[in-house]
Amino acid sequence: MTDPSSAQPAPPGCPAHHADAVRLAGLEYQQTPAQLYRALRREHGAVAPVLLDGDIPAWLVLGYSEVTYVTSHDELFARDSRRWNQWENIPADWPLMPYVGYQPSVLFTEGDEHRRRAGVITEALEGVDQFELARNCQLIADRLIADFAGSGQAELMTGYAHALPMRAVVQMCGMPTSGEDTRQLVEDLRISLDAAEGDDPVAAYGRVGERLRQLVKDKRVSPGPDVTSRMLLHPAGLTDEEIVQDLISVIAAAQQPTANWICNTLRLLLTDERFAVNVSGGRLSVGEALNEALWLDTPTQNFIGRWAVRDTQLGGRQIRAGDCLVLGLAAANTDPQIWPDSHVGAENAAHLSFSNGEHRCPYPAPLLADVMARTAVETLLERLPDLVLSVEPEELSWRPSIWMRGLTALPVQFTPVVH
Repeated sequence: MTDPSSAQPAPPGCPAHHADAVRLAGLEYQQTPAQLYRALRREHGAVAPVLLDGDIPAWLVLGYSEVTYVTSHDELFARDSRRWNQWENIPADWPLMPYVGYQPSVLFTEGDEHRRRAGVITEALEGVDQFELARNCQLIADRLIADFAGSGQAELMTGYAHALPMRAVVQMCGMPTSGEDTRQLVEDLRISLDAAEGDDPVAAYGRVGERLRQLVKDKRVSPGPDVTSRMLLHPAGLTDEEIVQDLISVIAAAQQPTANWICNTLRLLLTDERFAVNVSGGRLSVGEALNEALWLDTPTQNFIGRWAVRDTQLGGRQIRAGDCLVLGLAAANTDPQIWPDSHVGAENAAHLSFSNGEHRCPYPAPLLADVMARTAVETLLERLPDLVLSVEPEELSWRPSIWMRGLTALPVQFTPVVH
């Protein structure tokens, strides 16, 4: 991300046509976004003009009360991306197309149709037994830990934090927890949500859809006690394609953000002296660490987006009909208006990490994510009680994404455990 003073102006006639619009990219952004949010807030207030990939203009909503307002007023700031006034400038292979290209999914529906679709997901997720999920997660955790416990060292991001929610979520949806199909699905989801250099997110997103179409077809013939089957059997009568699109939303929302939540919490536990004394019987609990990670290193730091239904004002800015707004969830969570002394209270759960309003994560998704994350962290610390980082904390690096907040790696060491 560039320094505001060196940013390029957006093309004339664009909604964020400000000489000081800031590119949402660059190394500085990846490693220290909190500082950049502070700088943007100082320079622009609660709503900042920004440039997305290819210098496409948008607004980044930084303020807690402004994000809350946008997400609470669907009649002003809606989810259907076909309203965007920039489509003529967007190439078909634009990297953010998996986020903003209109799909017949719950993510882009509005009003009664959104309530119908979200209702199906809610009821399908309510069918998940949380005790059974915790038990499954513990079994998955034990198997993953057994793979590296004897070596006395591990890289937890790939070998544990990503693998555990992936296996739990595909199991919840009625897919096998291992095998090439499942592994490829998860890799394609990662690429479509958080592409690295050389990845093709649009092609990866297409492959995700194909794999889930096959799953839906299989479950039509042979339903089981899983989320996909409950969606298929729901009286709302969703079409196969609607279910495929909504499953993509469910799996994507559950897998990568939960993985980052696990890893960001482990980083906090392993680097913050308040937790370091003795986590199992120490000063602050795993639950408090999980909650603090949501405030300070929320897994989804920015979310695109909302589109203005008509000309309006927000945070002192003139927003034009069709303008795109990016929800700055991480910036809102650390807004000095709600934390004037810059101390985040670990016991307060009013963060925006699961968003807000009708389009927030459908209940009980946050509870299921909490079961997965809590079980992952607690089981690991129980099995490997002397776990420590194998590098200096400042050597840890964050993934190059303005959307997700996750480490590239979390290398640790511990006393080898022979099973």
